[in-house]
Amino acid sequence: MPCHVIPDQVIRRLPPTTADRIAAGEVVERPAAAVKELVENALDAGARRIAVTLDGGGIDRILVEDDGRGMVPADLALCIERHATSKLPDEETLFRIATLGFRGEALPSIGAVARLSITTRPRDGDAHAISVEAGRVDEVVPAAAPPGTRVEVRDLFFATPARRKFLKTPGTEASHAVESVRRLALAWPEVGFRMVVDGRTLLDVAPADRAGRAAALLGPDFAAASVAVRGEWPDLRLEGLAALPTHHRATAAEQHLVVNRRPVRDPLLRAALRVAYRDVLAAGRHPVAALFLEIPPEAVDVNVHPMKTELRFRDASGVRGALIASLRRALGTGAGVGMGRSGWDSGGAPDPAWPSRAGQPLPPGPPEGAGSPSVSWSDGTATPIRPSGFAEAGFGFTAAPPPRPVQPRFALPPGALSVPAEAPPLPPGTPEEGPLGRPLAQLLDTYILAEAPDGALVLVDQHAAHERLTHERLSAQLVSGGVRSQPLLLPAIVDMPPADAARLAERAEDLARLGLEIEAFGPGAILVRALPALLGNPEPGPILADIAAELADWEESTVLERRLDAAVARLACHGSVRAGRRLNPAEMAALLREMEATPRAATCSHGRPTFLRLGAGDLARMFGRT
Repeated sequence: MPCHVIPDQVIRRLPPTTADRIAAGEVVERPAAAVKELVENALDAGARRIAVTLDGGGIDRILVEDDGRGMVPADLALCIERHATSKLPDEETLFRIATLGFRGEALPSIGAVARLSITTRPRDGDAHAISVEAGRVDEVVPAAAPPGTRVEVRDLFFATPARRKFLKTPGTEASHAVESVRRLALAWPEVGFRMVVDGRTLLDVAPADRAGRAAALLGPDFAAASVAVRGEWPDLRLEGLAALPTHHRATAAEQHLVVNRRPVRDPLLRAALRVAYRDVLAAGRHPVAALFLEIPPEAVDVNVHPMKTELRFRDASGVRGALIASLRRALGTGAGVGMGRSGWDSGGAPDPAWPSRAGQPLPPGPPEGAGSPSVSWSDGTATPIRPSGFAEAGFGFTAAPPPRPVQPRFALPPGALSVPAEAPPLPPGTPEEGPLGRPLAQLLDTYILAEAPDGALVLVDQHAAHERLTHERLSAQLVSGGVRSQPLLLPAIVDMPPADAARLAERAEDLARLGLEIEAFGPGAILVRALPALLGNPEPGPILADIAAELADWEESTVLERRLDAAVARLACHGSVRAGRRLNPAEMAALLREMEATPRAATCSHGRPTFLRLGAGDLARMFGRT
């Protein structure tokens, strides 16, 4: 009879310590994740003041102290065991989660990969402590401590060296941790937060209301340039602040979305925000908002992502439609409405003309792929601010020889057009007219009207065009060794959020290659010593704000050249001639000639067209002559 060989068993149970370390990778992927979990535990424990201290970006040490309820010895011994939690008293509660944490995984996960110590004291009891090192648990021992809980994490990922090697620099890890606490601070304004990183205080906010916390964390400019967003339905309540389209950012980092007191980065909510601003915000820019949604816990599933930053809504299209409708209603006002005050400061009263939604179902979201309805948005009538002195704006073009007279062929009301009395001179040896033709007039101090050699009309957006020229000049200088800088006569001090100032200071060497010479000047300020010479003499504050927003999205793995090119685009925008600047004939002609000689001049740095061309056929169709 044939002999049957039984193969060796190959499946085995992993040791508990190994299994815990593997599971910890999903919960604690970097120091910021550990900080977030510990602060959420403090909030669930009823803390009213929370202090966070980081050393080495949180890799060397994380300390979270709170004045919450504390724990008795029995709970302290149990809290570091996997899937032990006080937040799900029964099985049904899993479908109505009303706390930030609920899985009972954070503390055991941290203890599996680091050195963890917890000291806690209930308000009416004695203090006790426990320690965990790489999964090995010590006994609960008496200790001395004030009411509340103190959690200290040392040598994060020392037990999993491979994971530790994938961490970024301490500065990058610290910035992610600060951002996590900042978002929680916005969601819990009644709680005071303090965060110290390597001896520097980067966040310190006292208990406040939502308006005060938004102003403290997002800045007074946001509070002044925002409108109230409010909406109420049977299963959803929405309130918050949304910035006017004139107040925007280079990235989506300042979009704060909070659902049931939980900060989230949910794709559905972000898409709704993007759609709501689509008709009123320039491409490539992102709105700023702080929006708070309250929805019955059973109508939203937070157990979707290990970091609990994405949600699943029972009525996703209804939530999306409600958010879009509320934002469009808030933004559907003339320019300047809401400037100088926030919606909360004025009580945030809804528009009386807006019908009440009480007792009505959530509005359905627009079908996928459908265009959004247009939003009434006025450009306003305020007189544009004109920079002083054309040369100071860095709009330097080549001068040229003999002018040629051009006679206006029609009369217009005074101020409607800036019509040159003579055509601009051209550089020696160049054709009299290039593809963009000769300038005839300046419309609204913003657009250059030119006549092409074939008789077509060309309309040039002077800011978009000059932005591309400035971008290409800066890029050429960068490739040739570095952007030439212009020292300021007196160094400028720019106040900004401490986290943004820290990002800029950390990248000072890279920014110096762009002609931007800066240095730290305290925890919330930057000293500017020089700016790129091509930019002329702009205000350094807006430039630094945009560069800081760009830096917030940079990762260590991003190629340096790509990072610098993104920063060049931001600098080019700030260094370009603005709409509202009156140009003389020579300047208009020189701009057209440089556009013809500059690569990629058909679009600006943000992809918008720099000129439009109306030929004979286009004009005939517009006037119905065909």
